Amino acid sequence: MNKKVIDALNKARSRELSAILQYMAQHFELENSDYGKLAKAIKVTAIVEMKHAERLAERILFLGGVPTSKPDAEAKKGQDVAGMIATNIALEEQAVELYNTSSALCAAEQDMVSKQIFDGLANEETEHLDEFQNIQEHVAKLGAAYLATLTGSAGD
Repeated sequence: MNKKVIDALNKARSRELSAILQYMAQHFELENSDYGKLAKAIKVTAIVEMKHAERLAERILFLGGVPTSKPDAEAKKGQDVAGMIATNIALEEQAVELYNTSSALCAAEQDMVSKQIFDGLANEETEHLDEFQNIQEHVAKLGAAYLATLTGSAGD
């Protein structure tokens, strides 16, 4: 059992749990405010984060550790769309940084399987970051006109 790697995996899992709670809170708030299209996109991201948390837990268990069930932050509620997106960008930036650092730690500890997990997570979080940055740019440039395109049913 490598305590350093398990601690890194649990820190990442805690971060993922926070992201899940944040994105699901936003999903419900956006859905309630008739921003169905944006709500659906954020819910999809939350589900990806759930899969990340599961992957981390499986690795922790394989290494003989106990997966944490405690998020590292509480969800922010009552934000406007721009505030939500800024929160999400910060979460994704922190995740990418954490996963890159954790990947290097796993390499130093010669745990290439955990390193590969962190590399994959960093890649997926970079994609989320790009999506949120694009939304932020659209909101900044187009304002209410862009927000209007996000209202209504998500068309499941």
